[in-house]
Amino acid sequence: MRLTVIGTGYVGAVHAACLADLGHDVLGVDIDPERTAALACGRPPFYEPGLSELLKRAVDTGRLRFTTSLAEAGHFGDTHFLCVGTPQRPGSHAADLTYVHAAADALAPHLRDGALLVGKSTVPVGTADALAERLCAEVAWNPEFLREGCAVEDTLCPERIVVGVRSAEAEGRLRAVYTPLLQAGTPFIATDPPTAELVKLASNSFLATKISFINALSEICEAAGADVLTLAEAMGRDSRIGPHFLAPGLGFGGSCLPKDIRALTARAEELGKGGSVSFLRQVDAINTRQRLRTVDLAERLVGGTLAGRHVAVLGAAFKPLSDDVRDSPALAVADAVHRRGAQVRVHDPEAVDNARAVHPELQYALDVTKACEDADVVLHLTEWPQYRELDPAALATVVRAPVIADARNVLDPLTWRAAGWTVGALGRPEPGRRTGGRPCASW
Repeated sequence: MRLTVIGTGYVGAVHAACLADLGHDVLGVDIDPERTAALACGRPPFYEPGLSELLKRAVDTGRLRFTTSLAEAGHFGDTHFLCVGTPQRPGSHAADLTYVHAAADALAPHLRDGALLVGKSTVPVGTADALAERLCAEVAWNPEFLREGCAVEDTLCPERIVVGVRSAEAEGRLRAVYTPLLQAGTPFIATDPPTAELVKLASNSFLATKISFINALSEICEAAGADVLTLAEAMGRDSRIGPHFLAPGLGFGGSCLPKDIRALTARAEELGKGGSVSFLRQVDAINTRQRLRTVDLAERLVGGTLAGRHVAVLGAAFKPLSDDVRDSPALAVADAVHRRGAQVRVHDPEAVDNARAVHPELQYALDVTKACEDADVVLHLTEWPQYRELDPAALATVVRAPVIADARNVLDPLTWRAAGWTVGALGRPEPGRRTGGRPCASW
């Protein structure tokens, strides 16, 4: 099939490369000529494992090319995937549909009869139907479920494909797009556009709620002398609950979960049903509070004040296997520590350049050892695999004081303590403190 992808940011670039890998002829469209030129050379504008190789292969085969011309896109094919961003609206929790409307309006004059516009952007419920009226064309919705760091796998081996359509012809066309995946057994859920639009927001809101729930319990664990990791493990053994996303620590960030829970709340209020999801405001507040709790933990570990202290920060991206620093909890903590008077040096395997662009006042290092030199405390804030593999004994020789705050609860405290480190973590008791009538086995 001949397909176009409008918008070649994170979602669009991955989607275009994967569609080409599935055997389609794909034209990627973006208003940024530098971005399209880089993509045409097989260079993605962001870090995503496996994407560079996939993109280069698709370009080299001729199945994927890029342009800045929407007129060319309109003549290229009849199925157009809309992948532009929907950031949070300034001064509001609602989604900003400026880019969606602009792209659709610019494409409209070039659409051929029978064209299908397929939205993949995360939008408020009702957007597809409003666009259909605006364009006098058929609009379907096919939400993306990409996890940064696993986006290629999530596209080529998805857990499900959801399409919101108004006609059998549109459903048939989208089944044809994804034929190789359907033949491999991927579930295909065809529904109406409003339901499809809600699936992404509902899924992300549920995941955010699960994260904030265990983080709320971590506060209780600290006050009661309980161990949140053991609590999470015991809860996760319940098949009705499951272990996924019961990960106590610094909390979530990025361009999806925070924005999506706010957008769902805002849209519910517009529909007169704000009370039904009012709990999401508390989910958001708990998540934000984890950042302050981490700063307070660092302050306690250095004796009460961060002013004048040297602080090493491990991690700048909002999650591992990504260079994305949008709403990064790690950077938020680094900035807060800096504002409390500390000298902060940040390391990240991929996100240093992006972090420096947002927070040039912080210091940065391309080597973990350099970042930790003369540190009074080390803050582990993004759970990159490289940090779990660090040798605490070797690292102890370069810091001023062997003190670490594991804000992601993934380091082995026994190993670090054996190397002479003081280890602090959110939601976990002090060593030797008794819980439930016996010493906590995990410590």
